[in-house]
Amino acid sequence: MKLLSDWGITSDWWRGLRGEYWVIAQGILLFCFAILPNAQPSFINVDSPVVPYVSLGLTAVFGVGAMILLGRSLFDLGQNLTPLPHPRDDGQLVQTGIYSLVRHPLYSGVISLAFTYASWQISWVHFLGAIALFLFFDAKARKEEVWLTEKFPAYSNYRTSVKKLIPWIY
Repeated sequence: MKLLSDWGITSDWWRGLRGEYWVIAQGILLFCFAILPNAQPSFINVDSPVVPYVSLGLTAVFGVGAMILLGRSLFDLGQNLTPLPHPRDDGQLVQTGIYSLVRHPLYSGVISLAFTYASWQISWVHFLGAIALFLFFDAKARKEEVWLTEKFPAYSNYRTSVKKLIPWIY
């Protein structure tokens, strides 16, 4: 229970005041992604000798990106880590390391991991699932940024200089 309270989860979590419902929805969405059926697009000839190399290349790029984003963000965030979109009461604004390239690298890493799986399986259903995760995390980040701006006055400047989910792009 101490870990949950350290993360900012309180006994009245059911009220959703710190974004608990976002975490529940995220868990459901990730579970649904995991049980999606693999469905390869009919317009791609998976027996072609080129397709496995393209699939492997995309899988490697997305996979390495996911590992870097997830690993560095966990390291750089340190004691500020919480599953909730609401910042910890004792939290600090992190703007260094991977956070100097993207504001929400944990979300970016999960999205990249979803694209990794979609590429590996050559599954259009998982590709759509990865897009759904992108849209979800974009909305969750929007809510989180309201709380971050309220807690940290410097967040407004940080927000204008660092991209949200895709380094240097978006």
